[in-house]
Amino acid sequence: MPSLSKLYLNAAAAAAVQRLVRSAPVVALPTRALEVRGVTADLSKLTAFAHLMGKPARDVLPSGYIHALAFPVAMSVMVQEDFPLPLLGMIHLRNQVDHHAPISFTDVLTIRSWARNLAGHRAGTQVQLVVEVRNNEGTALLWRGVSTYLAKGIYLPGLDKPSPQTAGTRREEFSPPQPTAQWKLGVDTGRAYAAVSGDFNPIHLSVLSAKALGLRRSIAHGMYAASRVVSDIGSPKPDAFSWDISFESPIFLPATVSLHISDTLAGDGGWLGSEFTAWNARSTRVHFRGSVTAGTTQP
Repeated sequence: MPSLSKLYLNAAAAAAVQRLVRSAPVVALPTRALEVRGVTADLSKLTAFAHLMGKPARDVLPSGYIHALAFPVAMSVMVQEDFPLPLLGMIHLRNQVDHHAPISFTDVLTIRSWARNLAGHRAGTQVQLVVEVRNNEGTALLWRGVSTYLAKGIYLPGLDKPSPQTAGTRREEFSPPQPTAQWKLGVDTGRAYAAVSGDFNPIHLSVLSAKALGLRRSIAHGMYAASRVVSDIGSPKPDAFSWDISFESPIFLPATVSLHISDTLAGDGGWLGSEFTAWNARSTRVHFRGSVTAGTTQP
């Protein structure tokens, strides 16, 4: 598997070169996918990941851990020379995941990733990274994730921006419901998640490293929030389920996050799905919202 630390160094070096060499931007995505075979989970990091989410370690990989396991392959797509957007400073907008079957920590996996849907956004340019996790032979799809990212302030020529009417420029009024849970996140939350996921993006590590990239304080990883809320919902989950999360505002650390989770149950009491919303306990600004549903949306 690619080393995330080396990928971040490559991204920083590429950003420095781009500042020096003002060439015409490329307005196309790489046409190839990247694939790594023979991937297995790191048992010590898997255990630490589960404990960080407040869960006991199990033989079956948490859905959020699978994203972290596969993330270096997706990141390798984004640091290719012909990838048109800068990796550093990229904002995570949304994650859509179909978890088709349980994956054991002993399973040997094939991970494949590619980029798609380069599009204009009112605040820059957005792109989707697709990741598929299959068995080692590549014959059975076990997990599929689509991550949407925004390169803020990067406007590529020829890409249409959405109109103000369709872009949702006006923030909807939010009246917080009664919280069903509350998270107390310390200033070290970003470093703790980086240690178990390998994602040492500077915006998550400290005030100084976050300020170097234009943020006033460090922020929690979006996938920390996603992994934690998904792990809290629908326990035990069915073998096949899907989840969808949209990130609306960053969680600046330290923070108190309020959550409301509402479940949909079958007539026999079985779990069918849940919807969730999380917001800042003081300002009531929404951080993220989404759903977890029994079954998957893709074959």
